Amino acid sequence: MRLFLFVFFSLYGAAHVYAFLKARAALGFRFKGGLSLVLLMLLMVLSPALIRILERGGHPLAARLLAYTGYTWLGVFFLFLSLSLLIDLFRLLIFLGEIARKKGFPALSLSTRAAFFVPLFLSVALAILGYFEARDIHPEKIVFQSSKIPREMGRLRIAQISDVHLGMIVRGTRLSRILRPVKEFEPDILVSTGDLVDGQASDLASITPLLREIRPRYGKFAVVGNHEYYAGLGQSLQVLKNAGFTLLRGKRVDVAGISIAGADDPAGEYFGLHRDIPDSQLLSSTFPGRFVLFLKHRPLVERDALSLFDLQLSGHTHTGQIFPFTLLTRLYYRLDSGYLAKGAYLYVSGGAGTWGPPIRLLAPAEVTLIELVHGEETKVLREGKVEALRSLPRGASR
Repeated sequence: MRLFLFVFFSLYGAAHVYAFLKARAALGFRFKGGLSLVLLMLLMVLSPALIRILERGGHPLAARLLAYTGYTWLGVFFLFLSLSLLIDLFRLLIFLGEIARKKGFPALSLSTRAAFFVPLFLSVALAILGYFEARDIHPEKIVFQSSKIPREMGRLRIAQISDVHLGMIVRGTRLSRILRPVKEFEPDILVSTGDLVDGQASDLASITPLLREIRPRYGKFAVVGNHEYYAGLGQSLQVLKNAGFTLLRGKRVDVAGISIAGADDPAGEYFGLHRDIPDSQLLSSTFPGRFVLFLKHRPLVERDALSLFDLQLSGHTHTGQIFPFTLLTRLYYRLDSGYLAKGAYLYVSGGAGTWGPPIRLLAPAEVTLIELVHGEETKVLREGKVEALRSLPRGASR
């Protein structure tokens, strides 16, 4: 964890040095202007740590104000950095072309001021679009057909929420938006696949009643994500219990003719709190012939467990949350959203909330609505149509 924080702040700080040099080259400000910008950038770089200090010190209003400012800055800055690097690469290619051809390309050249202001204005515009995209919750409807679903059950409706990140920024209004399609679906079971909590329990007391209002007939089940550990495991578990969830921490329950199992996120290793139970061991206790729904925060599949569950629901990726970070999540995870199939099925939710910046760009916020139905063949249907399925690669676990 300390290594991660060191790398994050080092890279974030270095990126601000790059941005400062671009701003100085474009604006040519004097010492006082430069010092003011340095102090502002330093505050923004340190803001993620300061937010946690203020929050845990009992200053929620100050923490929330800094969270909106610092995390919005982070989102805009990420877009500015991405666009600036792309423009600088373009300028470098033009420069090399001019050397090779011994001829200038004035129509393609960009001034130092333009190379600063173009990405700045574009990043602000994209951040505004991303803010509204984050508020627009998309219900993703899936029908899963299996011979293991008891025929007498008819349709078993399961709603999945993931990566809500209740805390400084995602509050009651946003949670109400997220829960609206869940209520309309009237699920038999509600599951949370991690990172529901990302703030202090005392600051979430007024929000949890919104979750308690949803009372599926077969219950609500949750697993622990990495941010439940970051926010403080004890208080995170209390929030989940107050919201009416049954916690599946390395165990399973049998309801409605199916088994539901859940695993802790491995982030607990950093805090000495991880329950290191192999998925294969956890799932081996399920009854043969019964449909097994497996809840796991990260979209990783253990090869030894592939034959022991029917459908794994995961989250964690946010589908990258802000493009082009999406490209990195797709490099790291074989599946960052949607589903894969081979023997067992893995569905990865893009998540309903936001971590850090209240922005989602080309990464829609999602609530997943799943219907389990009896059928002779195992297949997934989306909006009533059978979808082509990609296969889990060999050695599915990373």
